[in-house]
Amino acid sequence: MAQTLPNHKHIIFTIFVFSYLLQAQAHQFARKLSTKSQGLKKEKLSHLHFYFHDIVAGDHPTAVRVAEAPTTNTSRTGFGATVMIDDPLTVGPERTSKIVGRAQGIYASACLSDTRLLMALNYVFLEGKYNGSTLSILGRIRCSRRLERCRSLVEVGFSGLRVVMR
Repeated sequence: MAQTLPNHKHIIFTIFVFSYLLQAQAHQFARKLSTKSQGLKKEKLSHLHFYFHDIVAGDHPTAVRVAEAPTTNTSRTGFGATVMIDDPLTVGPERTSKIVGRAQGIYASACLSDTRLLMALNYVFLEGKYNGSTLSILGRIRCSRRLERCRSLVEVGFSGLRVVMR
């Protein structure tokens, strides 16, 4: 039977997503940005704003451990733990907020000496003009020992509505 990772391992997601997304001021899913302020000319620019809910416990977790190495539970970094996710993306920070998409994919503890996660996931949008579009993410997340700061995800592709990613 699959197990969920301990909560401290999943706080990494929450901290990363909230630190990145807290820059937005209102609870709206998408808004147009000035191309002039971004140094762009004829391109259209949109700002996607949503909250990522990684639910690791309870009756309906959205992140479940699907594999581990023989030494995962004795490793200080949880090395080898692999988690499959299907997390809701919402307009507001509350779990009950309107769902605008799903974050679907996998993440794994990929470093023996520090807390580093390998992430491969798709943001699947279900609302508005981005309905049916996906944003593919592949990257490595570095976190501090106290899980205060997490950073570094790289966007690698977008399907659906034609966009230029910068």
